Amino acid sequence: MSNIVAIVGRPNVGKSTLFNRLIEERKAIVDETAGVTRDRQYGHSDWNGKHFSVIDTGGYVMGGDDAFETEIRKQVALAIEEADVILFLVDAKEGLTPMDEDVADMLRRCTKKVLLVVNKCDTAARHETIGEFYALGLGELYPIAGITGTGTGDLLDAVVSDFDEGEVDTNDGLPRIAVVGRPNVGKSSFINAITGQQRNIVTPIAGTTRDSLLTHYNLFGFDFNFVDTAGLRKKQKVNEDLEFYSVLRSVRTIESSDVCILMLDASQGLEQQDLNIFGLIQRNHKGVVIVVNKWDLIEKDNNTHMDFENLIRERIAPFNDVPIVFTSVINKQRIHKVLETAQQVYNARSRKISTSELNDTLLPIVKEQNPPPSVKGKWIKIKYITQLPTPYPQFVFFCNLPQYVRDPYRRYVENRMRELWDFHGVPINIYFRAK
Repeated sequence: MSNIVAIVGRPNVGKSTLFNRLIEERKAIVDETAGVTRDRQYGHSDWNGKHFSVIDTGGYVMGGDDAFETEIRKQVALAIEEADVILFLVDAKEGLTPMDEDVADMLRRCTKKVLLVVNKCDTAARHETIGEFYALGLGELYPIAGITGTGTGDLLDAVVSDFDEGEVDTNDGLPRIAVVGRPNVGKSSFINAITGQQRNIVTPIAGTTRDSLLTHYNLFGFDFNFVDTAGLRKKQKVNEDLEFYSVLRSVRTIESSDVCILMLDASQGLEQQDLNIFGLIQRNHKGVVIVVNKWDLIEKDNNTHMDFENLIRERIAPFNDVPIVFTSVINKQRIHKVLETAQQVYNARSRKISTSELNDTLLPIVKEQNPPPSVKGKWIKIKYITQLPTPYPQFVFFCNLPQYVRDPYRRYVENRMRELWDFHGVPINIYFRAK
C-alpha cells in the first residue's frame, strides 16, 4: 500500500498544477480511466521505484475570505491527520501573506514531514526574493515552477526519501473486503449487522501498515478479512460534508482491499462523490459490489428496482459490468447476499486462465470470426494471447500492428472475455503488443 502525499496551501498558489505535474510527468504509472476525469483530487505516482498517492486539497473552497480561511484550516487539519508527507505550497509571485503564516502555524505543530514548496519560481528575479519564506520556520525551501516542472525532481527526491521500496504485505491468503462510501450511508450499520452477533469469532488483525486494521470474519461459511474503514476508527470530528474528507479517508481503505463494497443511500441516489469513490476503486483495480442501502424507504412499483439499477449503470459507464445489491441493513435484508456477491467478485478477480485455454477459446474469435477492422488498408493479425502474472486480470494480445487497434475493438474484446470467463465486478486491462 502506498504512502499519501497531500498538497496544501491557500487558493491560487498552483496546487492543482503541481498535482497534475506529479501524476502526469510519469504517464506509465498513471491509470487513466475514461469517465472519471472529474475525480481530480486523487492520483497515483512513483519516483525512483517508490509509490505514493497524491491528494490535491484545491478546488473545494467557496465564498469570501472568511470562508476560504475556514475551509483551508479544515483541509490542513485533515492532511496533518491522514497524510505521510505534506507539501505546503506558497507563491513566489505574490510573496508571503498572512494566510500563509496561518497555515504554517498549524504545520509547525504537527509531527508529519512538511516540505515548504515555493511555486512560480520561473525567473531569476523571483529566485532572489524567496528568502522571505524562511520566516515561516519550516526549514529548507524547495523552489519549483509547477507549470514547467522545473525543480520538481529535487522536490520528489525529498518526498520519497523516507518511503520504503515496494509494498509491505502481510497477506494471509484471505480475501480483503472494504466497505466504503459517503458518510451516513450505513457503512457502520452494515458492519455491525454482520459482526454483532458472535463477536468472539471476529478478531482484529494487524494490517499492512500502521493505518490499516483487518478484522477476521468467519461466520456463516464466509472466511475473509474486513479492511477497517474510516467510520470505525475513532478520529477527531470534522465536517463530514467536506468532499476532501471522504476521498482522503477512502484512499488507504481502498488500496488495502481486494474487493470494495460501495454503499449508496437509496433515498439520495448516486451522487458525484459516489462516482469519485467508484473511480478510486476502478483505477486501483479492485473488485466492486455496489450496495443500495435503505431500500425499505423507497416507494416502489413493478419497475422501480430495474429503473434504479439501469440509472446506476448509465452513470458508471463504460465499466458497468458490476453487481448491484439492494438492501435494508437496519432490517437485515439481503446482507448475506452482499457477502456472497463480494466473495464471487473476489474469485473472479483472482481467476487465472491458462495460455492454452485463452488461445483455444479466444484466438479463433479475434482471428477468424471477428478480427480487428483494417486501418489505412492494413490488416491487424492477432497471433497469441496470454495473461500477465498480476494480482488482478491483465491480458496481452500479441499482434503485428498494435498501434492500429482502436478503442471500440478493445471494448469488444473485453466484453467477449467478460462473457466467456465471468469477470463480473472486476476491472480488466487489455494490452495489444507487437510480437
